[in-house]
Amino acid sequence: MQASIAQRELFIRFALVFICLGFWRSELNFISFPLLITAWLMDGGLCRFKQTIGEPLIQAILLLCTLLLIGLSWSELPVDGRMKWLKYFMLLIFIPFYSLLNKERLPWVIGGLLASYWGVLAIGIYQWLVMGVQGIPLLGMSYLSFSAMLGIGVVVVICLAGLSQSKKLEILLWIAALALISVQFYQSGRGFLLATLITVLFLVFLRYKMAVRKFVVVSISILMIASIFAYSSPVFQDRWAQFSSDIRLLQQGNYSSSLGYRLAMWDVGLHGIAERPLGHGTGAAESYFEITILTYKNGLYKDLPEFQKTSHYHNDWIEIGMHIGIPGMLALLFLFWGWYQSLNRNRLGILGIGLVSYIFLSGLTETFIIFSRTQILLLIITAIAISWQREAR
Repeated sequence: MQASIAQRELFIRFALVFICLGFWRSELNFISFPLLITAWLMDGGLCRFKQTIGEPLIQAILLLCTLLLIGLSWSELPVDGRMKWLKYFMLLIFIPFYSLLNKERLPWVIGGLLASYWGVLAIGIYQWLVMGVQGIPLLGMSYLSFSAMLGIGVVVVICLAGLSQSKKLEILLWIAALALISVQFYQSGRGFLLATLITVLFLVFLRYKMAVRKFVVVSISILMIASIFAYSSPVFQDRWAQFSSDIRLLQQGNYSSSLGYRLAMWDVGLHGIAERPLGHGTGAAESYFEITILTYKNGLYKDLPEFQKTSHYHNDWIEIGMHIGIPGMLALLFLFWGWYQSLNRNRLGILGIGLVSYIFLSGLTETFIIFSRTQILLLIITAIAISWQREAR
């Protein structure tokens, strides 16, 4: 009996560590997810489900996924295109992962996550410095995913600095955060970089809101350092030049640019939501764009699929609104609220604000909530943080 229990525990720990190590390579999720669910069932996860569902984040995830399933009933082409909408259901992996965590398993999970994050970071820096390549081709990781990962690291480290009781540790964490920001300036993800900087300044405001002079000094220091990073980064300067070029193309009525494409997607998306406030059905968002642009505004955007293949609407709110309308947008709002509440009720309000702010800002220019790697990274960090505080009580 004892040997059986020990083997079961070893399998559970392996499943937890494997998902922390393997989620960076999307193909491994087909192995790690079933392993995690099996471990959860072996550990009596279903028996604890009533207790687990008390978490606001889990309630919000279940609501969003339920609405997406219902949305299939009025979707004409749910299996059309690249089926990016399926990635929403990856949020459900939080339930077994969080449920499995306890005091004995936490060190294994934390060790696995730290090892994988710093390992991926090291590979990404090598690709940038030695190979002159953005992102991590070895992991099939684009520059956008790598930049998003760096931004999450910055937010978490600064939140930890704010929670630290040691001045020396706080300084070291700030240095680590600035180092991550410096690397982010050499990736072309402008939206994620801007989301990172705004979130950092917001966290600084929350930290020093009662000391205006300190807030001003720290904010100016951050902006000055960011200016130095921007000036020394040819990648950032190229992206800035591209932004200027995008503006000129827009003035000529040409939407075949990064900025123009997004504006067109948002325009068509908002039109689609206004046309059907309950959405066009789960999975029909992509096909709606390609059909509508042929006639919308006299075909102003009809050539855009030649510029970039239609995939999503580059905005979390419009994307979910196109699938399941205003109820979906309200469910997304509930998801953000639940994410914050789950952390705040465990005395991690500053981390909740930091993560939700970053997710919200990143989702204004990308469908960030369905970025598979960063989505799982955020869920793992959240589960670890809540469980750590729960076990510390």
